[in-house]
This record gives sequence, structure tokens and C-alpha cells, in this order.
Amino acid sequence: VSKEGNSPFTYVIVDNQTKTRTCIHTPGFPPMIPDDLSKSSLLSALDGVRLVYFDVRLHETALVVAQEARRKCIPILIDAEKKRDGLDDLLNFSDYVVCTAKFPQAWTEAPSVPSALVSMLLRLPNLKFVIVTLGEHGCIMLERSTIPSCFIDGIIAKYRLLLQLHLLIGILPPAQGVQSEEIDIDSSLEELKQKVDTNVAIPTSIHSTVTKFVAKGVGMVTGRLFLGTAEKIPPFELVDTTGAGDAFIGAVVYAICSNMPPEKMLPFAAQVAAASCRALGARTGLPHRTDPRLSSFLD
Repeated sequence: VSKEGNSPFTYVIVDNQTKTRTCIHTPGFPPMIPDDLSKSSLLSALDGVRLVYFDVRLHETALVVAQEARRKCIPILIDAEKKRDGLDDLLNFSDYVVCTAKFPQAWTEAPSVPSALVSMLLRLPNLKFVIVTLGEHGCIMLERSTIPSCFIDGIIAKYRLLLQLHLLIGILPPAQGVQSEEIDIDSSLEELKQKVDTNVAIPTSIHSTVTKFVAKGVGMVTGRLFLGTAEKIPPFELVDTTGAGDAFIGAVVYAICSNMPPEKMLPFAAQVAAASCRALGARTGLPHRTDPRLSSFLD
């Protein structure tokens, strides 16, 4: 709060025909600085917190909060909409990142979105997963494997030994759920796209097994690749897309705090985002826990 200061506000103009919107933003003044945040206020704000979210605005003050959250071992989610001042510093603290379609390649300079996700996991060692949202085309997520690489190598070595035995006695060993060979991540994404049922209107999610993904010129990371679809909203139900991305991220935050598995989290977040598009404004259409559209996710 600042005497004679201005609160930030945004005019949102929605086109009734195209259902697109234009935002005219006026930032607040003066901006919040670290000295405005007392130690007692910071500690009080973080007391009992399950997760901290940043959209990389007011980055100097946000960094102070992130540093304290890390000391308290509180997970951090970064909303990476575009390159901003202070973004790199905050990303170094991130456990989770949700970003827009253009961000991964803009930040990593990788040749494709999937290879950029590999680059992000390699550059940010604390990162558990990164999601890139694609609007009506759904989302892509790369989750780092929590299985130590030495353990995965041991499984692969065991599988190869059993495979040799198979050649001798004719018994095929089980694959143990781990892809034994390094797989090009762009090719893996294309394979997932081929498995999507385009006749299903509700959000769905498909994923790979734990795999050693390789991105040419970038490197290799072990994990699972997810492809999430968006709900096919009938044109007469689509009102306003304002805040749909924020609704998606809010649902991801809820899912993380609820220990929801990624297989359920991605369609859940897409369902919440789709609900927000059915009413004017960013909050009007947000569903409550009792909404029947969410019942299958919250059982």
C-alpha cells in the first residue's frame, strides 16, 4: 500500500465474433520492492504453505520470497509467459514450470518445442516437470524420472541379460516399464499424437513409458513425455478465453497440492480451463469442487 499510489488495472476487450480478447494493462506505481516486505511478514506469509507460485512480476521482491521458500523446502512453480527481467534467477529455484507455446524455444534456442523441454530439464536441475500450453491444441509435458539413472541402467542391463537367456530357452522377458534405448523426443511426440482419439471431446492425456529422451544438439534426459488434449468447446458455448491459461495453471497448482498424478492432472487442468471459457471474465466461469464436470478427477 502506498499513499497516493496507483493500483494496477487492465481493460479487457472481448470480440464477440472471434472470441478473442485484447488486454490494455496499466501497471501499479510505485512497484513493490524488497524493503517493502518485512521479515516477519514474509515468514508469516509462508507459514504452512504447500507451494509458492510466481509469474515473474516484481522479480526483485519475488526472488526474496523464492529464497526463503527454498530454505523452508517449499516447492516453487513458475508461470513463464515470456522472457522478463529476473526470470533466470527465479527459474533456478523452480520445481515446476508452466509456460506458453513460444517460451521454451525462445529461452533455450532449441530447434523444436520437445527438444527445448529437454534443454530446460538439463539447465534446471531442480525441475521436476515442465508443461507447455498450446491453447485449443492442448499441452505437452516432460516429467523428469524420479528413478536414479544408475537404477534404470541396472534394469536395462538385467533386461538385456534376460533377453540373451530368451535366445537360449525361448522365454521373452518383461520390459519392466523402462525404454531400454535412447529415443528421439521429437519422434516420440509424433507417436503420441498418432494415438490421440480425435473423436473424444473431453480432455484426455496419453504418455510414454520412462524413456531416455534424446534431443539432437541438446542432450539426453530420462523421464516421461505427456500429451494432453483440450476440450472441444462448441462454438455457441465459447464466450471468453480471458484467463484460460491462468485457470489451467491454478488447476495444476491444486493438483500438485492434492498429489494428483500427471495422468489425471493434465485433463483436470484442461477441464477447468475450458469451463472458464464459457463465461465472460476470468473468474466467472471457474468451476467449484462440486461441479459434476470435475467429479471424475476429485473422487
